[in-house]
Amino acid sequence: MMPRRTYVWSALALATLLFFGVNIFANNFFTDTRLDLTQSGQYTLSDGTRAVIAKLPEPVTLRFYFSKKNAAQYPVTAAYAKRVRDLLGTYASLSRGKIVLEDVAPEAFTPEEDMANAAGIRAAATPTGESVYFGLEGSNSIDGKQVIPYFAVEREPYLEYDLTSLVYQLSHPEKRKLAILSSLPLAGTPEAQGQPLATYAQLQRDYAVTMLAPDFLTIPPVDVLLIAHPQNVSEAQIQQIRSYTARGGKAVIFLDPLSELARQSAPQGTPPFSDLAPLLKDWGVSYTPQMVVLDRALAQRVQAGPESRQASVSFPLWIHLTAENFAPRDPVTANLQGLNLASVGSLSPAAGARTHFEPLISSSTQASLFAGRLVMAMRDPGELMSQVKPTGKPFTIAARITGANLNVVLVADSDVFDDRFWLRPGSPPQAFADNANLILNAVENLSGSNDLSSLRTRGPTDRPFTRVRAMQAQADLKFRETLDGLEAKLTAAQQEIAQLQQGGRGGNATSLSPEQQARIDAARREIAVTRIQLRDTQRQLSGDIDRLGTFLAFLNILAMPLLVAAFAIVFGVMRRGRARHAPLRKVEAS
Repeated sequence: MMPRRTYVWSALALATLLFFGVNIFANNFFTDTRLDLTQSGQYTLSDGTRAVIAKLPEPVTLRFYFSKKNAAQYPVTAAYAKRVRDLLGTYASLSRGKIVLEDVAPEAFTPEEDMANAAGIRAAATPTGESVYFGLEGSNSIDGKQVIPYFAVEREPYLEYDLTSLVYQLSHPEKRKLAILSSLPLAGTPEAQGQPLATYAQLQRDYAVTMLAPDFLTIPPVDVLLIAHPQNVSEAQIQQIRSYTARGGKAVIFLDPLSELARQSAPQGTPPFSDLAPLLKDWGVSYTPQMVVLDRALAQRVQAGPESRQASVSFPLWIHLTAENFAPRDPVTANLQGLNLASVGSLSPAAGARTHFEPLISSSTQASLFAGRLVMAMRDPGELMSQVKPTGKPFTIAARITGANLNVVLVADSDVFDDRFWLRPGSPPQAFADNANLILNAVENLSGSNDLSSLRTRGPTDRPFTRVRAMQAQADLKFRETLDGLEAKLTAAQQEIAQLQQGGRGGNATSLSPEQQARIDAARREIAVTRIQLRDTQRQLSGDIDRLGTFLAFLNILAMPLLVAAFAIVFGVMRRGRARHAPLRKVEAS
């Protein structure tokens, strides 16, 4: 019989060999297999990437530049570089020889450093004065070239999109053609100091863009026509757009009942809304350009005014939409995670329409329409919240209209272009909503390619606590009702006090009768009680949200360890029970 010590050491040695054997086997035979538990599949190659790689018409060469020696003392950069290299290796293995991957390690005063500089790879300086190169150069057989000068850690969530986009551009060197008609300040707002809006800059990088003049007479041959908040469109121009779409031309159109972006640069007296009524009538679409959607459930939280008792309030004119509000099967919206829109309109199929109306983006059922001219005069969030009269049915904000030779995407909002609603300034800027992705997806889909759409929306977006937001909106309404009641009581009490004081003996406020003084005291007590009720409402709101936050913290911090401990206890009890009921065996002496 094997001694116990020998048995233990043999088991440990066997376990060690098994551990290394399984890892070697997995690295060689399951290089593309990963367990990805992120909600958006952040570490799983998308179908779009696989499609781009599978459709490569000819080989492309990718040169990965990384100064491994100089970056060894920077763990974050080194770890990110390993992920980039592993992902590039996966691309190469999936391509069946179409992607040639080369590693270059630039060091100071070497030919590899000269190669990196010639390729346009940007070096990052370290505190010790050394340079770290961390970039990618791609080339094809016809002198096409694409470069990622430096892999910024901040763009790690967009890594797959950046790599696949580079490969896609190399395999499609000829840019598709895009014509744009717009009255929006796409080239830049005064606040942006002449910098173009981020989405417009991205369109210029990805497409051969032609800007149509306000007085255009013809639409050149293009793959897609983009119209954003059109103003003063003549009948002749309407006819040009009608002829373009009737011939099978694709168009994505952004209308707006109240464009806040356009108001930043529009001349005084310019209407804030846009419309293409003759075309919408032809396409069987009903749209009222003077009506905006107010949504109680999707209202964004905004900073309250200095006179408010709240730090932030719900603003139903600005809405945040999530996956529940998007068409799940249309490539334009299927992968969107969140949108921030402002003063949107409503679209619906007209009676007797001969076209197919497919909603792409919808409001919640806690929404209603409100006149845009009244919104401009009533910007107080609390007042707007009190004006929401839920219809119980969602309003369509964006739709795809199809028919004979017709394929148009309509969006009843143009503030989706505004950087303020989706982009956080920085170097590089950080996206917190999918506004740009909606526009880019629509243009890409209509131009005939969907491969990049599933990648573009895999970056992080703000994911608000929907339950907390609903609680805040409900409390805002209660707060508004209490505030309105307070103001009414204050006004009535002040008027009563003024009347009583004026009615004093001889008109002298100091010679009030005991009855009049008692009524004044009662009115003042009523004001004090109402103010206490107002504070209690706010305290109750804060208490409910704090309790929810405590519960969520408990789930995140303590629930999992407690579950593991409970499992261990149950497992131990079960083992002990089995041991207790196991039959006894006779042990014979040797």
